[in-house]
Amino acid sequence: MSSAGRHICIIAVAMCVGAAVAVADNVDSTPQQVFDSMRDSFQPAKTKGVHARYQWDLSGPNGGQWWIDVNDGNYKMGKGKIDNPSVTFVTSDKDWVALSNGTLGGKWAYFTGRLKIRGSQSVARKLDEIFP
Repeated sequence: MSSAGRHICIIAVAMCVGAAVAVADNVDSTPQQVFDSMRDSFQPAKTKGVHARYQWDLSGPNGGQWWIDVNDGNYKMGKGKIDNPSVTFVTSDKDWVALSNGTLGGKWAYFTGRLKIRGSQSVARKLDEIFP
């Protein structure tokens, strides 16, 4: 993937959590609160024909594993591990909340190794459209 493609992916990941900003503005927010707030921003029209599995592996005291399974206009979300994720985001609990509230930039997090993106970059970019 080109450098420009990686930049777009990183920006998309940082923006996708925009829906969680209100919750994450509180520095004491948890990743669970961020994921809960994402539910309200789901855009079913953007997922017609989309089959994608997102995995988050978050370290830290409030860390853990979360997943979202998008399937043709619907989604399921849960805590734990999903089989065969299309893309996996790896970061810390605090960095995920900081990405969500905009106090940590996606590019900076990626280039400094604080955010790792494994799997399909195109699926990662789609997340911003699904959960704006």
